[in-house]
Amino acid sequence: MTTILVTGASGNLGSALLPRLTPTYDVRPMSRRSRPGWVAADLATGKGVSEAVRGADVVVHLASSPTRTRATDVEGTRLLARAAATAGVRHFLYMSIIGIDRVPLPYYRRKLEAESVARLSGVPFTLLRAAQFPQLIDTFLKASSRLGPSLIDRRLVFQPVAVEDVAGRIAELIAGPPVQGIVEFGGPRRLTLDELATAWKRGSCRPTWPIHIPGRFGRELRAGALTTSAEPRGTRTWEDYLSRLSAEAGRGRG
Repeated sequence: MTTILVTGASGNLGSALLPRLTPTYDVRPMSRRSRPGWVAADLATGKGVSEAVRGADVVVHLASSPTRTRATDVEGTRLLARAAATAGVRHFLYMSIIGIDRVPLPYYRRKLEAESVARLSGVPFTLLRAAQFPQLIDTFLKASSRLGPSLIDRRLVFQPVAVEDVAGRIAELIAGPPVQGIVEFGGPRRLTLDELATAWKRGSCRPTWPIHIPGRFGRELRAGALTTSAEPRGTRTWEDYLSRLSAEAGRGRG
């Protein structure tokens, strides 16, 4: 049976991916913290990484940290890729983000560098770039509305993709040969931030105060740098996500 090591297995995406893989593969979830049935390894320090990779046929690298500078995303990926090369791993799938080559964010630059590490590792690879998860857009809208009105650049464009859909796409990709390049994956629709915010407010009277995000960052997001025309796409919509939130809130009140 094929053995698959999944880094970042305790995160949102990892939690959605594991149930899809366990019926078919020998799945080896990896986390920094020890837990029954998992392997413990720390990408930031390298502790336990070689042992975690040993014997794996496929590595699905989901672990990432927007706040830990280069330790996890670049140097951690380098340690993992070297261990994968030594162990003879047949497929290294790296989870990335659409637009990292266009949007000027330090975190995105680190992700782009990590992609390069995977390319040059000598291990057959697939770079999966996904659009933003709805949870991230939800968090952004909450932050932009913390003073009451929603302060947003209405013309920013997103293509939210459900975590569950990304997990399904990963399962499809590791069932086939390494792509040796980039695969992009977005949600079913491109939406402006104004459209996303209107649905998010759910009929609330909260006003929207338009702002204009300056510079290259704003220009790229308005131009659709975080979206893709690639097929296939996810099927779950932004409205599906909001409906699930409402249902969960209703059960909580009950």
